[in-house]
Amino acid sequence: MKALLPFKLVYHENYDLNLGPHVFPSQKFRLLQEMLLREGIAAQEDFLRPNPAADEDILRVHTSDWVRKLKTGTLTASEVMKLEVPYSKELVEAVWLAAGGTILAGQAALRDGFGSNLSGGFHHAYPGHGEGFCAIHDVAVAIRKLQADGAVKKAIVVDTDVHQGNGTAAIFRADAAVFTISIHQENNYPAHKPPSSVDLNIADRADDDEYLGVLIPAVQKALDEFQPEILFYVGGADPYCEDQLGGLSLTKEGLKLRDRQVFEEARRRRIPVATTLAGGYARRVEDTIRIHVNTVLAAREVAEKYPQESVRRV
Repeated sequence: MKALLPFKLVYHENYDLNLGPHVFPSQKFRLLQEMLLREGIAAQEDFLRPNPAADEDILRVHTSDWVRKLKTGTLTASEVMKLEVPYSKELVEAVWLAAGGTILAGQAALRDGFGSNLSGGFHHAYPGHGEGFCAIHDVAVAIRKLQADGAVKKAIVVDTDVHQGNGTAAIFRADAAVFTISIHQENNYPAHKPPSSVDLNIADRADDDEYLGVLIPAVQKALDEFQPEILFYVGGADPYCEDQLGGLSLTKEGLKLRDRQVFEEARRRRIPVATTLAGGYARRVEDTIRIHVNTVLAAREVAEKYPQESVRRV
């Protein structure tokens, strides 16, 4: 069967974090791929299979001490508590693969205009520790890899998870080559929010119109003034009105419109987009999966509306 999408999806069967019963539905990576195939949105030919990120690439972001602890299983009890997921070798394999997948999605985006990793967006990871279900910051690893390869100089991160991207903000705080936008519920995790380039603090129970009315002008302004060579999109499903760890009131339709409008702003400016997942903890896991599927559909709609010739060649 021939490819059905004008860009590549990145997936590995070992993306599952092996968490067992947990509020983080780590089976969602597999369920997402299955839904894309079952509904005829994607074919097997649309998928790329990542390798784990090289330690050299991980170490561009993370400390050697943190990498060693993860690889040898020597985290302290407090480090595991802060990570908020049980340690396992499968967890380590999954986050190294997720970082490799986001690198591959970035490379695909530079080639095709879009690239989508069906994992990633682990935006709470700091250089020297993990937090909030996040052990390795795949987006930061991918940006540093693309910069090291000379593929890009300037990158922007647009983070739409309901929780502020504190790891992203901390990693790139003093880096003039990376612009970070985080739109998040103000009264939610994390308690300490290091400053992003732009933080959009959203009030409890904000709806579709309020949310988009804040996000899209900020994205437009940042893209026009910063002029990045690639946009990494952290696509949170957790602003959804029925999310267990969120307190906003967005609908599935509003979330898809969010994705499509951000992608359109990038595409109009000929900026490649690499998408990752992020949080999603709906009471029905099917709702979380549908929101993530809609991100892929939004990318397809924008890619078809704006032909590849309109995307800047890097």
